[in-house]
Amino acid sequence: MGTGNKVEMVIAICAVVTSALAVFIAWDQGRVMRAQQHGSVYPVLQADGYVSTEPHVRDIGVRFRNSGVGPALIESVDILEDDERLDSLDAYRETLPGGYDLSWTSMVGRAVAPGETINALRISWPADAISPAVQAETADKWGELTMLVCYCSVFKRCWEVEGLSKNSPARRVKACTRSEEDIFENLSENPSPVSQVQDALDPELE
Repeated sequence: MGTGNKVEMVIAICAVVTSALAVFIAWDQGRVMRAQQHGSVYPVLQADGYVSTEPHVRDIGVRFRNSGVGPALIESVDILEDDERLDSLDAYRETLPGGYDLSWTSMVGRAVAPGETINALRISWPADAISPAVQAETADKWGELTMLVCYCSVFKRCWEVEGLSKNSPARRVKACTRSEEDIFENLSENPSPVSQVQDALDPELE
């Protein structure tokens, strides 16, 4: 092989190596840019029960908060009792002390903005209609449930998070399956038994 051919071969090899490096650098930069894009819209959803005692009203409920930097697109909300999915919260509603007001917000299909808090479920009583002890017992009963929420970012990266009785960090999942129904929206409108109103009163108020 002549000197000229050797030089041409070296040049050709260098060109191939340079091209390969350019492709790798472009791929790596694209990967970094994608990671930055995902990081800039990373949602961190929390779903917790709460108890509130104020001078004139007492509440228990469920609220969602997005502590991340991107919107959380909620695809499903499941309520579990002993790891079994509930189709309805009616049985738990029937055990509520009477005299309450109930309000709810549909969560399936909702986007929770960064820093936003939404009360998905609020059950409230006048302060003179329920004692703090009964309020705590009622909250503990609902606290036996586990809420499993599946949500996604705008780039379709998805997570599952547990709330209420169990609280754990969100875990990545391949995808979320959109719920056909909303557990909060499906709360029945049956009034609580009148007999439960007296049971909820503080003995000192009877």
